[in-house]
Amino acid sequence: MTGDTLRVALVGHGLAGRVFHAPLIKATTGLMLHTVVSSDAGKVHADLPGVRVVAEPQAAFTDPAIDLVVIASPNLTHAPLAIAALQAGRHVVVDKPLAIDLAEAQSVAAAARTSGRLLCVFHNRRWDADFLALRALIHAGTLGDLAEVHSHFDRFRPTVPDRWRERAGPGAGLWLDLGPHLVDQALQLFGLPQAVQADIAIQRAGAEVDDYVHVVLRYPRLRVVLHAGALVPGAGLRFAVHGTRGSWLKHGLDPQEAALRAGRVPGASDDWGVDPAPGRLLRVDADGTVRDAPSPTAAGDYRAFYAGIRDAIREGAPQPVTVDEALDVMRVLQAGIDSAANGCVVALD
Repeated sequence: MTGDTLRVALVGHGLAGRVFHAPLIKATTGLMLHTVVSSDAGKVHADLPGVRVVAEPQAAFTDPAIDLVVIASPNLTHAPLAIAALQAGRHVVVDKPLAIDLAEAQSVAAAARTSGRLLCVFHNRRWDADFLALRALIHAGTLGDLAEVHSHFDRFRPTVPDRWRERAGPGAGLWLDLGPHLVDQALQLFGLPQAVQADIAIQRAGAEVDDYVHVVLRYPRLRVVLHAGALVPGAGLRFAVHGTRGSWLKHGLDPQEAALRAGRVPGASDDWGVDPAPGRLLRVDADGTVRDAPSPTAAGDYRAFYAGIRDAIREGAPQPVTVDEALDVMRVLQAGIDSAANGCVVALD
């Protein structure tokens, strides 16, 4: 470190690196974006003038100036790049998912234990405004004993874009793209389920990888339904949560991704992370009457992830996402893949 500043190397300057990681790193006190690994230096410098660019990841991993490596490359490369960076003595953040399957993820975790370095997965949706509001409702017991939780991440993209996520091969497809968000949020609220039942399909003409996901997480009483589709013209539902004392309905996505895509600087205005469409809360009175009630609101802030990384490295504070939590997400993702492939319910230990 230079004083209290952690110098960061970012591997990849595609959507994840350019829209999410670079702006959040730059907006976090105590972090400095030092190096970007990319084969297109001109493209990087157009967005990040003055940042050092190298073509090969190993050049960043072995650079003694680098404290933290952030891997925002295609999913297939996450595990090998993370292991190489850990073996070079660097702390590592990996964009979700940690790896393309559970066995690979366990190998990365083993490399982190051997190296003694931090390994953390970018599960940023823990800091979505709507998720924070839902967590507060559940912790307060406002909805009573929960029976159903529906968590949606739907889109309308009838034309298949030409990008690596849409091409046949390991690590591609919707389940490994949006599934990690949906799964991590569910596990944060309810822990590991007893079993997983998944329907994963290809629906669009010309699609090569899954673009429809419907997964049920089974708990003793509760059922958590995770859903994502690419052919949903009326996309809008984010959460529908039902319990013995009420329901909470939420439409629209947390505004941070749209703000980042538009080039806004994280935290530069007072409305950063403030949800323009708070949920609708329905309460059940003692006589059984269902009525509207004030819905809780919260401001989301993805910068909390990188602030947590900084504090974990500098001060030994708890990681914002632990390795065990990341592995649990991979266990559910793997169970979903196995369930859909074999047409069965997959029990978890």
